[in-house]
This record gives sequence, C-alpha cells and structure tokens, in this order.
Amino acid sequence: MKRTNRSRYDRPSYDRPRYPEREPKKPFFDFNYATLALIGGIFVLGIVVGIGFSSSTNLNPTSIDSRLEIDRQAPDAELCQQFGASAIVTNMKVFVTLSPFNVFITQPQMQPGCVLRQNNWTILERQNLVTSEQVNDCKRRMNTFGYTGSLQGSPSINCIYQNDAAGNLFLNQPGTTAAPESERF
Repeated sequence: MKRTNRSRYDRPSYDRPRYPEREPKKPFFDFNYATLALIGGIFVLGIVVGIGFSSSTNLNPTSIDSRLEIDRQAPDAELCQQFGASAIVTNMKVFVTLSPFNVFITQPQMQPGCVLRQNNWTILERQNLVTSEQVNDCKRRMNTFGYTGSLQGSPSINCIYQNDAAGNLFLNQPGTTAAPESERF
C-alpha cells in the first residue's frame, strides 16, 4: 500500500464545497438616473433659496445686513462710491476721570457718511466746502476728509485719520496679509 503525501491537517473534501457560496450583495443605495437627478435638483434648489434669503432686501430699519445697504444710505451715494467709500459714522464722547480712574461714554449716535480718497478732495474745494488751508493742514498730517450729510445741503466735514490694520485685532490674524494699496485713502 502506497502512502499519499498529505499533511495530517488536510481533510478530505468528500462531496461538500470547500467555501459556502455567497449571494451577491445588493448596494446600500440603489440609485438610478432619475433618483440622482431628483437629489441634484433638490440640492440646487436649496442653494438658490439660501442665496435668496441671504441677499433679500431688509425691511427692518433697525438692522443693517450688508455693505450694499450702507452704500445706499451714504450721503450722495453715487459720488461716494465713485470717489471714496461709504461709512458708518459714530459720534460719542468719552469722559475720563483720574481720581478715581473711570471711563464714561455717551450713547453713540450712528449715521451714514462718506470717506473721500485724497486725490478726490477737489470735489470739496470746487464747492467751497473746505479752504485751501484746511486741505494743506489735512494733507500735512497724511489724513483724508470724511463727511456726513449731503454736499448740496450743509454737510459736516472733518479731517479724519485712517487707522492702520495693525491696530485692528479683527484683521490682524495669523496668516493674513496687509490691506492692498487700493484700500488706502
């Protein structure tokens, strides 16, 4: 009798299959083109509705939702957009006592205003709203002019200083860059 070269761990298969047959798995989601088109349409509709809500006109006068509303409220809005930038002007007074040390402020008054770029000051000079002495004084201090009220009425014009971005802790975040030259007045 001849011996076969089998390991003692090999088992005879007899008539059973070595591995049980598995049924093919069904996909978790069975998508067809119609389902994908429906889901895509709902996604696009959601984006459109979201944009519509975020850019809708604000009917509540107690809040400002966008820069466009500030631009519309600025005095001489078209002139301000062309030769400067619209602004929110805050008027308040600060009282500082030294003994004891305390700081008190008045209720701020907010109103729309406009900041002109330095190369557009001639608009104010042509209408005799500022004198050449005021222009030279403001230019000497590297400032610019800002105003509230319409230029055709009686505007309040001030020589204002532009704060650099280093003093703005909201803009001075790690990884951010300095403001471009076009944002300098």
